[in-house]
Amino acid sequence: MHSYGPHGDDPTVGSAGLSKGYVDGVSRETSPAHTLTGRGGLIEAAGAGRTPFGFVAPTAAGLGLAPAGPGGSAASVPGPRAMADDHAAQEPTTAMPVYEGSGGPNTIVSAAGHRAGRTTEIDSVRDSREPEDPPLAQEARRAVQILNPSGEIRMPRPPRTRVFCVSNQKGGVGKTTSVVNIAVALALHGNRVLVIDLDPQGNASTGLDVPHHSAIPDVYDCLVAETPMEDVVQAVSGIPNLWCVPATIDLAGAEIELVSMVARESRLLRALQSHSGTYDYIFIDCPPSLGLLTVNALVASQEVMIPIQCEYYALEGVQQLTNNIQLVKNHLNPALEVTTVLLTMYDRRTRLADAVEQDVRAHFGDRVLTAVIPRNVRVSEAPSYGQSVMTYDPGSRGATSYFEAALEIATRGSHVGGVG
Repeated sequence: MHSYGPHGDDPTVGSAGLSKGYVDGVSRETSPAHTLTGRGGLIEAAGAGRTPFGFVAPTAAGLGLAPAGPGGSAASVPGPRAMADDHAAQEPTTAMPVYEGSGGPNTIVSAAGHRAGRTTEIDSVRDSREPEDPPLAQEARRAVQILNPSGEIRMPRPPRTRVFCVSNQKGGVGKTTSVVNIAVALALHGNRVLVIDLDPQGNASTGLDVPHHSAIPDVYDCLVAETPMEDVVQAVSGIPNLWCVPATIDLAGAEIELVSMVARESRLLRALQSHSGTYDYIFIDCPPSLGLLTVNALVASQEVMIPIQCEYYALEGVQQLTNNIQLVKNHLNPALEVTTVLLTMYDRRTRLADAVEQDVRAHFGDRVLTAVIPRNVRVSEAPSYGQSVMTYDPGSRGATSYFEAALEIATRGSHVGGVG
């Protein structure tokens, strides 16, 4: 496994990182000279002592602004393990465009790629070209270039399909966020991934920008009406090799309807077994409960991933969760194993986070991933734009941490498989 240390190679900087708020590959999150009014907003100048910006000619990666520091060099960026060294968010301060030659102010490129200001000759040339790929597809390519600029990092495909149940009966610990970002990271590196949204809230569907209103066929139809999964699976726009089975509000009543049905615990397993799709990874995002929906996910899976928030309350329910997993293993699914534990919302500034990490590692041993997910505002912002943090801000600490987690999962499981 190729791992990054605090002084190792830094995948947050790439030659193509000149868009989406990047300055010479530096995430807008870590650059101290940017203030954004929002994902689609403009960069605003504020306060005195503004840092001048030089205009960079357009490249294949898009237009961007590069900062000129006192010595003419770009700002340095912490490596992907910065979440263990510096979790305090550095809020950007100032930014302003400069005038170049006799022309007007340069066009400002926002995080979403929106332009403001006068139309320049460059814009005219760009508009005259052939239509480009969808914006999300472009951002997906940029994400790979920034997270893996050399292309040397590989996420090996498993010999057989690995089916993960991502479960924790406590809400707000990062289940859905982890599913979405790890799935996107694996898909961007050549793995075929299916995400099954088994939570009636439909947050995973929202995070992947998959339609999931009441008229859309969803996982409820697979469980209750026995609709073939082929009729429900949707391709995720802009992300190759990624598909999603959405959840709608109809799923909220499935718990009650399943009670009286035959083989109620294995209906999702039967739907997967009859599905003709071929995947390397299947991630099942469970609701924050231990009801029949979660039991269906446990029966359909071979591996369990438990996201654990680095706070005291998150530890209280872990023993109950592991007991229920053992019950399912004993009576319904002998192949089930807890293989992955992911620490989320880690804040090194608190002693509690360190204490929780030590307790979890002592209890689960090497099943705990080395990668730790820090508290990060970009991770929270991304779903509001129908994106994962991997495409929303690939250079952020949240994105590099999830990239590390996905790489570790792929490397650990390169010789592990579920049912074919």
